[in-house]
Amino acid sequence: MSDNKPAEEVDVTKEWRATQGQKAAATRLRIFAAIAWAVAIGGEITGIVLLLKHKFDHGNMPLLIGILVGIAVFAIAGSLMWKAANKHDPASRAEPFKFFVQNQLGAIITLIAFLPLVVLIFMDKDMDPKNKKIAGGIGAGLAVLATLIGVSWKPPSVEQYTQDMNQCAAQIKAKQPTTACSPEVASQAQDIARDSKTVADATKTAENPAGQDVVYWIAPENGAKKSATPHVFHICQGVSPLRGKTVNHGSVTEAYAENATRITKQIPMEQSQCGFAKAGAETKAE
Repeated sequence: MSDNKPAEEVDVTKEWRATQGQKAAATRLRIFAAIAWAVAIGGEITGIVLLLKHKFDHGNMPLLIGILVGIAVFAIAGSLMWKAANKHDPASRAEPFKFFVQNQLGAIITLIAFLPLVVLIFMDKDMDPKNKKIAGGIGAGLAVLATLIGVSWKPPSVEQYTQDMNQCAAQIKAKQPTTACSPEVASQAQDIARDSKTVADATKTAENPAGQDVVYWIAPENGAKKSATPHVFHICQGVSPLRGKTVNHGSVTEAYAENATRITKQIPMEQSQCGFAKAGAETKAE
C-alpha cells in the first residue's frame, strides 16, 4: 500500500468501494478525531484568553507549557484517528481538492490549533523575555512536530485500493501468495475470485471441462463506459432476464469494469436455459 502510482501490469477492473462496516468504522474514528481537535482548539482559546489577561507576564510558565503540551497531545491524537479513518474509507484522486483536504486535514487543524497562540506569545510585549523565548520555542517545536505527524505522506486512495483488490483477486485465482491482499481489500478481492470460479464451474461441458470465462450483462446506458447502477451478469445471452435488452459480453473482469458486479443467483435455471446442465450431467456420467 505504499505506492500510489498506477501499476501498468495490474488489470484494474471493478472499482473498490468501502463496505458498510468500513464506513461505520471510519465514521466513528472521525467523530473521535473531531472531539480531540475540539479539545485542542479549546486549549488554544484558553491559552489566548489567559495570555491577553497577562497571566503569564511574570510567571505561570508551567501552566502555559502544560496548555501547549495538551494542545499537541489532542491534536496528534485527532490526526492519528483521522488517518486511521481514511484507511477504512479513502478519498478518490479523481477529486483533487477533496483528496487533499481529507488527507491533510490533521496538519491543517494542528496549524489552526497552534499558530495563533504561538504568534501571540512571541508578540507579547509584557511577558518576561526569557519566559517568552522558552514558551515560544516549546510552542513552535510542538507545533512543527504535531503538524508533521498530521501530514499524510502516502495517503490511501480509491484508485490504489482498486489496484490492490484486483491484484489480490488475481493472486487468489492463480493460487499465488496473496501479497496484495491487505485487510482493506481482501474481502472484496475474494468476491471477485469467487465469482470467477462460480462462472467456470457453471459453464463446464464435455468439450470444455474447465468451464469458460465469458459472461453476459446489460450494456451501460447511452453508450457509457460504465453503468450508473450495479448489474448482474449471466452465463449466456439466451437467459430470460436479458431478453429484449442490449447485451455486452466478455470476461468476468470486463463485466466488473462496466459495473456488472455479481453473478446471477439463478444459476441452475440459467444452466438449463443455456444448455450447460445437460452437458455437465453427461460429463459427470462419463
